[in-house]
Amino acid sequence: MRSSRTGGTTRQEETPAFFVVESSRNEATLKKKKQILLTNDDGILSPGLWAAAEALSKLGFVTVAAPRLQSSGMGRSLPVTSDGIIKEEAVEVHGQQWKVYAVGGSPAQAVQHGILEIMPTRPDLVVSGINYGENVASGITISGTVGAAMEAASMGIPALAVSLETDQSHHLSYSKEVDFSAAAYFTHKFAAALLSQSLPEGTDLLKLDVPSDARPDTAWQWTRVSRQRYYLPTKPKRNNWNEPGTVGYKQAIDWENEDLDSDVYVLHKKRMVSVSPVTLDMTAQTPVSMLNKWIGE
Repeated sequence: MRSSRTGGTTRQEETPAFFVVESSRNEATLKKKKQILLTNDDGILSPGLWAAAEALSKLGFVTVAAPRLQSSGMGRSLPVTSDGIIKEEAVEVHGQQWKVYAVGGSPAQAVQHGILEIMPTRPDLVVSGINYGENVASGITISGTVGAAMEAASMGIPALAVSLETDQSHHLSYSKEVDFSAAAYFTHKFAAALLSQSLPEGTDLLKLDVPSDARPDTAWQWTRVSRQRYYLPTKPKRNNWNEPGTVGYKQAIDWENEDLDSDVYVLHKKRMVSVSPVTLDMTAQTPVSMLNKWIGE
């Protein structure tokens, strides 16, 4: 789908699965500018994506690889059915023309194609977001936003996943009621930090969750990812199994058992920006002596 934007209008035409958007560049300029790869599982037309692109463009060249359609909940999936076709297109955003590449694949695969084929040099940073809806607690492995950042981190590139708290009714929308300005500010802030220095030791990516009522002067806090199930799956509404039906979800938080330094608590109760250092190492920190005792050796 090609998006031609003038003012507040959007015109849509048929085109392949993914876009990668980049400004015109030359070899001499490339050596001076930081290279940023940006994706978003909400799709190429998401206002959150373009809010991030505008904020990041102040830091360097931004190449965007994002799904043509809504792709939330895809995690770090690499579907074997993806064709990987890349086609060059053009798009106008806020009066500016950008070179565009269409890539067939998931958000994580778009990151792969962006790094391996599309970008002229290896990116200095990969950013995923700004997502409609917070990505907190144990469900972050479901998130396409976090999954794409994890894919970049697995390839040895600093990564930032950014999500904005929204009402559940906005999760799959491109609602203009959602204000991304504060989230864009914090995207710029932490992207700048990642471009100027290495990630803290033991950290592979940063996960940023911004309250819906945040402003640029809102306080932020380092947090840990909650072990809770933030969204509980709900039974499909249908009369029999021959009818189409998908599993839904509802928010369910057990505040009595929520840690005060968790991403859930800081976001919801303290109304602060949650910044979680995330590692790809999912190994439990259980001492070997305890494991041996458990197995009886």
